[in-house]
Amino acid sequence: MKRIAMTLAATALLAAPATGLAQNSTPAQPNIVGLAASDPQFSTLVSLVKKAGLVSALSGPGKLTVFAPNNAAFAKVPKATLTALGKDKALLRAVLTYHVVKGAVPASKVVTLDGKKVKTLNGATVNVRITGKTKKSVYLNNSKVLKTDLRASNGIVHVINRVLIPPTS
Repeated sequence: MKRIAMTLAATALLAAPATGLAQNSTPAQPNIVGLAASDPQFSTLVSLVKKAGLVSALSGPGKLTVFAPNNAAFAKVPKATLTALGKDKALLRAVLTYHVVKGAVPASKVVTLDGKKVKTLNGATVNVRITGKTKKSVYLNNSKVLKTDLRASNGIVHVINRVLIPPTS
């Protein structure tokens, strides 16, 4: 009887679906686009990244830092501006790449950049400003960083409350 129970248990174990994970392993970390796509607060950003053709650029192996506007940030942009961005791929790419910096820059590094200008993938710079003594707030131009250090396999995402608009030449 004991032998039958062991055989049934072994059969059930073999018939169970494989998860693809070794014991004690964790799922692979998503890339920046995968991370954003898995979070509903970034649905507008993900949609625009797809429209701009930037999915592969933000999914590659090179380390990047994205200052990601959430849906509330995009809601502050006039509808006519968003519509215009959606129709002009080059302009949309310019705006979106203005939110990206080369390298993985954690919050601990960002807070050391007070008063500095940081070059973005767009080629233009954003101004970093830190306020507060005990509880620091970080601003890029006039956009406040709301949440920091969302880790992706190819970099870091920091959530911001406004869409960054690159300077016009």
